Amino acid sequence: MKATRLFTALVLLFTSCVFSQKITDEKIKEQIIAYKNDIRGPYRDIRWFCTDGSIRQPKDPCPDNIGPGVQHARYKDAVIALGKSNHIYFGQILAATNHKDFWDAENNHSRLKQYQLDKYIRTIDNGWINQKSQFYRGSLQIEDEQAWGIEFYKWLLKDDQNIAANYFLIRQSLKDIPHNDDDNTSQLMRSQSKVISDLYEPFMNLRVKIHSQPEFVDIEKVRNFKTENAAKLTTDLNKKIDELVATMKVFYKPIEASTFLANSPQLKNTEIGAKIATYAANTLQSSPANLVINTAQMLLDVRDAVSTEKSPIVRLQLLDISIKLEEILFKNAQNWAPEDLKGLLEKVCYLGMATAGSGYIETWEWEQIMGTLSNYDADKMSLNDLTTILESARSEVEWSAAMVKANYQDVVNQYTNFEPKAYGFVDDKIRGSIALYLGQSVGQLGDFIAKESALSNKVIDLANQSSIRGLNPGYAYGELVVVDGNPDGTEVAANKIYIFERPPADLKPVAGIATVAEGNMVSHVQLLARNLGIPNAALSDQNLRDLLKYNGKKVFYAVSNKGNVIIKLEKDMTSDELALFAKKERKEERIEVPVEQIKLAETKILNLRSVDASDSGKLCGPKAANLGQLKKMFPDNVVEGLVIPFGIFRQHMNQIMPGRAESYWTFLNNMFDTAEKMRASNTNEEEVEAYQLKQLETLRGAIKKMPLNEAFTTALEKDFQSVFGKNLGNIPVFLRSDTNMEDLKDFTGAGLNLTLFNVVDKEKIIEGIKDVWASPYTERSFKWRQKYLLNPENVFPSILVIPSVDVDYSGVLITKGLSSGNENDLTVAFSRGAGGAVDGQSAETYLIKNDGGYQLLAPAREPYHNTLPVTGGTGKKMVSFEKSVLNDQNIKEIKALAQTIRTTMAKETNSDYKGAYDVELGFKENKLWLFQIRPFVENKKALSSTYLESITPKIDKNKEINLSTKL
Repeated sequence: MKATRLFTALVLLFTSCVFSQKITDEKIKEQIIAYKNDIRGPYRDIRWFCTDGSIRQPKDPCPDNIGPGVQHARYKDAVIALGKSNHIYFGQILAATNHKDFWDAENNHSRLKQYQLDKYIRTIDNGWINQKSQFYRGSLQIEDEQAWGIEFYKWLLKDDQNIAANYFLIRQSLKDIPHNDDDNTSQLMRSQSKVISDLYEPFMNLRVKIHSQPEFVDIEKVRNFKTENAAKLTTDLNKKIDELVATMKVFYKPIEASTFLANSPQLKNTEIGAKIATYAANTLQSSPANLVINTAQMLLDVRDAVSTEKSPIVRLQLLDISIKLEEILFKNAQNWAPEDLKGLLEKVCYLGMATAGSGYIETWEWEQIMGTLSNYDADKMSLNDLTTILESARSEVEWSAAMVKANYQDVVNQYTNFEPKAYGFVDDKIRGSIALYLGQSVGQLGDFIAKESALSNKVIDLANQSSIRGLNPGYAYGELVVVDGNPDGTEVAANKIYIFERPPADLKPVAGIATVAEGNMVSHVQLLARNLGIPNAALSDQNLRDLLKYNGKKVFYAVSNKGNVIIKLEKDMTSDELALFAKKERKEERIEVPVEQIKLAETKILNLRSVDASDSGKLCGPKAANLGQLKKMFPDNVVEGLVIPFGIFRQHMNQIMPGRAESYWTFLNNMFDTAEKMRASNTNEEEVEAYQLKQLETLRGAIKKMPLNEAFTTALEKDFQSVFGKNLGNIPVFLRSDTNMEDLKDFTGAGLNLTLFNVVDKEKIIEGIKDVWASPYTERSFKWRQKYLLNPENVFPSILVIPSVDVDYSGVLITKGLSSGNENDLTVAFSRGAGGAVDGQSAETYLIKNDGGYQLLAPAREPYHNTLPVTGGTGKKMVSFEKSVLNDQNIKEIKALAQTIRTTMAKETNSDYKGAYDVELGFKENKLWLFQIRPFVENKKALSSTYLESITPKIDKNKEINLSTKL
């Protein structure tokens, strides 16, 4: 009765709302509870839907003269309202859904993904929203759903571009959308084992086994478990275990490859049909190794055929065969147990091929690493070459997991806000893929190489430590915080060590970080970590979960110069490790911002062409000064620009603050004076910082409301017209904060202050100038400065104003090989659209080698990219991954640019700087545009640390290893 009243209240609430008004997550949670307790769940009633559009009662079927109809449920009004307001679709009935609406291309295929996610949650939560209604007779007819599924795929697979851009998603959807008599037994098996372990904790070890390394023998293990625990199992648990055993029997039932062509008659006279016939004839006689090899090749051949065959029904049949082939491999991969290193390398190669054939990476990505993975024909191989194979194979595992996340994480995040059980969906997809076995073989190879090179990680008691790799050297001591979920909004502390699923773009100072999703090597977060000597590593999803039990413990964390990683509990630290933290950081180790040459008397807006590198820290910050330098060196590749120098900011700060008898500048300096007096009187640092942050909040708010001098705004309008050829308000521009505390010799300050994208409106540009001036006083920017600068009060912002270029793709060039350590190599990371790579996107990353070749380190896996419309602001555009971001010509131009910068930059700027450069650039219709150049700053203290040197093994890269070595 209570549930009924709750649901009635919900119906009144939702139906009375305007459909466009978004419904809160809390209300959706209430809606879910109501459906779980309703015998009809999300459905209202059952009706016949006739081909002429008429709707009839359940006992009054459609008459013959208007053709056959379908019978299914109608949705409750609240369900319909939720779809219209939030684009959330519960209990979708396929037979009632338009094909185009279900494909939902405009919303990144959200409805299709929700359908898959709904099916997953039902298997782990006793029907979920259909808990009481899952047997509501007539709500849907499976034969109608299957017929709809066939028609849907015939419609979808007509389009070549759909196949090219969405091969992974379409293939995955076949596992969930009814279109034949098959069920997704692999997912059901994992779900059932999860339900049992949630109800009865002793089953956890078996659940882990079934999820991580499923084998036929697990059936007997489950049976034995039931016998051994008979006295403690309830009737419900006994029933669930029996259901799991029944599912496992179905799952491990041999797949008859001979039926492939019998069920797909249209394939019999085709080239791919002949290959399938040969495969089917040889399957039963194959050894475990040959079975994996032949099936992997068949998966890749089928993928190629899907793109070349034109008949939608043939494509559907091929995709169904592909699913069966992956099942064959999934069930049999563990039977191939290589005896020697050569066999292991061969297995890694063909499991990598199978992963590509199954769509977990794109075919062009496979072509990039195929040569490396297949390089095992020699009798001997150097340790260096073996390590190269390991890195490529490990990368493929990471790319595969990233493919799943790129396709499904957006919908999973949306659902997790109101249904936490949704969060396990991505993990389930990864564990149900052939990449699971690739990962295990790569782990075995990693353990072998680690032993041979003495480069082993020592991370508490974690299994499969070879999947952990250091990105940036350093050491830290503090509380370990493991964030299992979305890291955005996590409040971090400077004395703690964080393990994230992915790095948040606006990370405040921390002691150390490790991430599952590395993002990219040249994001602002990674550059800050590298600059400041913060230990930084990448690890696997499983590593993160294994570390959860140490959440809240004090640990020591170190990454060596060669990338091996140590994490140990406080009680296990050595005396040398304890001594690293015995003394507080000495004040003289911090950096002083030079201000003796600053020219605050310059209060005129400058043309970008009139500044160069010599003006950095004097008239303006390094962004404007260096871009002005680039404008001189590459006039056709740099936009026009305006520079609002330090002097204009300082001039405005001399104004009296509203409601006070002091200027903005005096208020700021009084805050720092008071803070020093508090320290002198032994006030604890937390109190001092809290006082400063409160005062800065006041200052920041006042600056944002500060009146601008009329002479300045008049000059701004005039200069817009003369430099950009358009009036202020008629051309979109970037407003880039450019302070004197960036790009110092030992401090980068990358990404700490505000950049406003693509602003058009005159008033927004005026307000934006004040917002940029205020940004150095945000908590994050201030905390970084306080930690590393001696005189953080002497920060002066200038502003670089440049017209927007709506680039096709953009990114970062580092004139050094970050992964190779070679000063003559290049590192390039690019994403589609504007602002690529710098904000931590999963970017397409290359090591461009000095010898002329290049290596793909990571493909892009961002499902959306930024666009810069002429109307201002930023837009989002969906992205697919079937083509690389950069082409060969782009890479050739980047190499030429890097060579010019290396040979001329120091000479042109009269500098003795000999290090690497960090360059932001983009391409519009294959034309290269330059946006920024700065010195690439690394933390010399961390790189030269005697402790880090002591934990870095000396590796003989030329050491030769016989591939006949037994494992």
